[in-house]
Amino acid sequence: MIRAYLIERKSWLFMFAIAQVLVLLIAYLDYAIPLEPLLYIVFLTTLLFIIFLTWRYKKETSFIKRLQDWENSLDVSGIGEASSPFERAIEQALTDQTNRLQQLASQQQIALEQEKDELLSWIHEVKTPLTAMHLMIGRLGDEALKASLTFEWLRIHHLLDQQLHQQRLPSIENDIFIENVDLEPLLYMEIKSLQSWCMQKGIGFDVQLDAAQALSDAKWLAFIIRQILTNAVKYSDKHAPDMIVRSFSQDERVVFEVADFGRGIDSKDLPRIFDKGFTSTTWHQDSAATGMGLYLARKAAHSLHIRISVQSEVGNGTTVTLYFPKPNELVRLTGV
Repeated sequence: MIRAYLIERKSWLFMFAIAQVLVLLIAYLDYAIPLEPLLYIVFLTTLLFIIFLTWRYKKETSFIKRLQDWENSLDVSGIGEASSPFERAIEQALTDQTNRLQQLASQQQIALEQEKDELLSWIHEVKTPLTAMHLMIGRLGDEALKASLTFEWLRIHHLLDQQLHQQRLPSIENDIFIENVDLEPLLYMEIKSLQSWCMQKGIGFDVQLDAAQALSDAKWLAFIIRQILTNAVKYSDKHAPDMIVRSFSQDERVVFEVADFGRGIDSKDLPRIFDKGFTSTTWHQDSAATGMGLYLARKAAHSLHIRISVQSEVGNGTTVTLYFPKPNELVRLTGV
């Protein structure tokens, strides 16, 4: 700060030095003026100038220091009162700018909430004809056509469900209810929803649930498992070996695994699979991928204190593992 202040006031320092040199030069050139008294005067004025400069440094930099320590927020009260006209001008400019930013942020927040409400309303409106369409598809006699239409209906249904949960994620803390969730009925419900897709691909499930229950929120856990199963089915080839779904206890925590034998994930892509919008570098041309499933699953899992781990090898499939929290780790979460 001292160096910056001296650079800021270099014109003062230069002007004072010039004045002092000029006085000494005049005394040197004019023999009628004694040099020693002038040297004493120059010494005293220099000392006085240093004291003045120190006082001005403390006074002028206090406002700047408050600006540096000021948190980057929309509250200017933390800056403190300005003590000079220039400081008051800066303070007024900051206040005006902050007020404009607050108004803009408020308008944008209102517009965002309105857009979110409209989108949620649209999703719920679309669900009605989608349900009617599913009933109509179920009455079709042509099994091949029925299976094809059911598959396309399922894709639309999952995309809408994904969008619905994406809109709810910012307020997930208000929608969490921790309880002992029975994994078997929850898992079979999600598998049943994928039944037509699995039949079309000729893929089955080998379920081994040694741990029957886990502490979590049933609705959001179902969403996480849904994203994992959907990815497993989507990226498995036709008539691939049955996917293995198992649960077990390990170090006082429940572990849930879904292993498929699909195309797998390249090692260079593994660190990025949870990034928003990331699909793949190996199969970048795949237009069916949205890059949102694992991103949303991890965000929901983080709020439930569930850790997600992925191991994969190209051509040999992928294993996604959920590590549920220990009971004592959920004390704070259940208090929400």
